[in-house]
Amino acid sequence: MLSERQRLILSAIVDDYIRSAEPVGSRTISKRNDVSFSPATIRNEMSDLEELGFLEQPHTSAGRIPSNKGYRYYVDHLVKRGNLTKQELDVIKLFFAEKLDEMERAIQHVAVILSNMTNYTSIVLGPELLSTTLKHLQIVPLNDQSAVAIVVTNTGHVENKVVTIPEGVPISEIERIVNMLNARLSGVPLIHFKSKLYNEIGSELSHYSSQYEELVKLIEGVLLHDEDDRIFISGATNMLTQPEFRDVGKVKGILDLFDETQTLVRLVSAATHGIQVRIGTENTVQAINHCSLITASYSIDGHSLGTIGILGPTRMEYGKVISLLDVLSKDMALLMGRWYK
Repeated sequence: MLSERQRLILSAIVDDYIRSAEPVGSRTISKRNDVSFSPATIRNEMSDLEELGFLEQPHTSAGRIPSNKGYRYYVDHLVKRGNLTKQELDVIKLFFAEKLDEMERAIQHVAVILSNMTNYTSIVLGPELLSTTLKHLQIVPLNDQSAVAIVVTNTGHVENKVVTIPEGVPISEIERIVNMLNARLSGVPLIHFKSKLYNEIGSELSHYSSQYEELVKLIEGVLLHDEDDRIFISGATNMLTQPEFRDVGKVKGILDLFDETQTLVRLVSAATHGIQVRIGTENTVQAINHCSLITASYSIDGHSLGTIGILGPTRMEYGKVISLLDVLSKDMALLMGRWYK
């Protein structure tokens, strides 16, 4: 346990370092209105905090900076929720008042709002396939060999794919099969399509066509869902504006991570209910061992649909980011209710 004096000094150092990105000295702390200790007393406490692992001293400076352990203690015990400005709250309120008919557009806008308000990188994970269902399937012929398959989900997502029609299968036969699929699969989660097609509908399709296996593969290809459609990133280059990332190697590793969709989905979806803060090496991916990742899940009726996240330096405005994610995750849950009822 830290003494009240140590807690106050640690909090002051973290706050100053977040603002300045420069090592903090005892004289700087002593000039604060909320600190009444002499520079000598502060130096002694800073030395003790360093021995305890809460502070680090860069070789080129007499000042101290918070360690990952120091940030963790700050987040767990000292951080104060930041008050969002009226302008920031108005932006959020205006956005969620819009009548957005496509979930993808809504999620993308949330990602942009987050990155603009924080100047960090925002990562928003859309609802899982488990929660996304088919609303309508249509196949429009282009010629005897190809057609456009149009898939509409309950979230308003519309996807078009050009497909090859199996040789010898008339368009009228495909239309009958599509009608049957709409009757049998409407409302079925996308993640269950493959098993439904092969276990329940495949045998029924055999009565429609001798080439039902080719038709099942065609439909399966149309309904495959790409994880890339779930994740939205905004402000990826904001890392370049942070003084900690003047090292090109550090930034390259982070930017490369943004192209690794599967890794990014696992990283962000690891969030539990509520707000989670992972600092430095608490992150399982080495590329962001010098970063902090703050995430908040959004849910409906206790079922987690997705995650909102902010990635930035460990010298992050934790209070403001936590408050912002708290507000947005609750509003996202209300927004998702428009599609999931």
